[in-house]
Amino acid sequence: MSLFYVIVIASSLVATIVLSIIIGSILSGKKMKRSLEDADDRAKLILKEAEIAAENLKKDRILEAKEKILKMRSEFEDEANKKKSVIITNEQKIKQREQTLSKEIESLKRKEGELDDIRTDLAAQLEHVKKRKEELDKFNQQKIQVLENISKLTADEAREQLIASLKDEAQTRASSYIKDIMEQAKLTATKEAKKIVVETIQRTATEHAVENCVSIFNIESDDIKGKVIGREGRNIRALEAATGVEIIVDDTPEAIIISGFDPVRREIARLSLHRLVQDGRIHPARIEEIVAKTTKNIEDEIIEIGERTVIDLGIHGLHPELVRMVGRMRYRSSYGQNLLQHSREVANLCAIMASELGLNVKQAKRAGLLHDIGKVWPEELEKPHAIVGMELAQKYKEHPAICNAIGAHHDEIEMTSILSPIVQSCDAISGARPGARREVMEQYIKRLKELEELGLSFDGVEKCYAIQAGRELRVIVDAEKATDDRASQLSFDISQKIERDMQYPGQVKVTVIREMRSVAYAK
Repeated sequence: MSLFYVIVIASSLVATIVLSIIIGSILSGKKMKRSLEDADDRAKLILKEAEIAAENLKKDRILEAKEKILKMRSEFEDEANKKKSVIITNEQKIKQREQTLSKEIESLKRKEGELDDIRTDLAAQLEHVKKRKEELDKFNQQKIQVLENISKLTADEAREQLIASLKDEAQTRASSYIKDIMEQAKLTATKEAKKIVVETIQRTATEHAVENCVSIFNIESDDIKGKVIGREGRNIRALEAATGVEIIVDDTPEAIIISGFDPVRREIARLSLHRLVQDGRIHPARIEEIVAKTTKNIEDEIIEIGERTVIDLGIHGLHPELVRMVGRMRYRSSYGQNLLQHSREVANLCAIMASELGLNVKQAKRAGLLHDIGKVWPEELEKPHAIVGMELAQKYKEHPAICNAIGAHHDEIEMTSILSPIVQSCDAISGARPGARREVMEQYIKRLKELEELGLSFDGVEKCYAIQAGRELRVIVDAEKATDDRASQLSFDISQKIERDMQYPGQVKVTVIREMRSVAYAK
């Protein structure tokens, strides 16, 4: 009985447990289902929010893109309008220029027609004059024959008789006049002579060499002069030795005078001084550095001047070396006349003359610019500058007609081209204008160059500069090749050779400078 109850109770417990498990699983399944439904709802909500955010972001990007496109379109339209206005302005200018050129062409045609009429009238008048002259010659011959028949004398015999009859009377009157003039001249000779001399001096506008051989360097205050001079004058000596000019620091307010016959040296010294004063560091090492840089800049400027000149004149295809020599003309003078200005003037004159004669204008202008190119060739050759210029033109493949015009403009060679007489005539026109040239200046510069060449001919001489208008020759020797005794002997030898070989006014001071420098490098 008891076992039966135990079994029943156990069965009940088991059934209860199984029922609990079934009920629990059913409840947990429902709970899990609700959780899944909630998670699904949240996922749908998140997706919906993401879709809304993406749509908003898309709209923002579209709006930004539209704004950017509108802005770019506005900028493009503005730029297009500007370019359109520029094009319209240029078209208007071109139309105005075309109208002006049309008027000028019509005016030239009208003048050409007038000139043709004048030529026709002149030809007719000349023919009429020739006829009248022939008639007058015939009439004179007839009149002479009538007079010879009346006087029973020929024209030569009558002339001799008339001369003989007037000779005695003329001699008597001349003697009387000469006596009166001599007496009057004795009274007024001194007065008239003084008057003539004074008027001559006043009317002669000759420039002195110093006016063409100095440059003025302006400074803000006289305190800078002390820096330029340096301690015991070392700065000014270093500057003179590096540039080959004379630096004059005197009582002239706010100015330093740079003296030298070579314009390139003076320009290098002036620009170097300008840079040193701006920098404020003035000492021998800095001076040499600045002078070297300035020399390089001057060479670059020479090339730029040459390029600008050929562009202004419309000359193309010129060899770079010829362009550089054209630039060097800026710092060269011919009888006191600036060589570049003279060559440009000759080029324009040649172009005008060639145009009037119906010749090649470009070749004429090219020949006019290059006709004095031999004067700036750095090597001193024992040849006329026209021949040197012709050889340079041939070397750099210029046209034979241009080469002949360069070589023949001073009649050193025979003229074989029609350009040659044109260049010769235009050169004479440019150089023969009153006041264009001064031969004294050219002779002065030539003497100074010869003085420098004479100093450089001695062994051991490194540099040689003629300063103080040729009254001093400053010679810089190599300290390794020349001793102090040799320097002293060198100054004497140079002075003796100057006395023997050169003609000069006054005296020439020969200064030999020997400077010893020891250089080592720490590595």
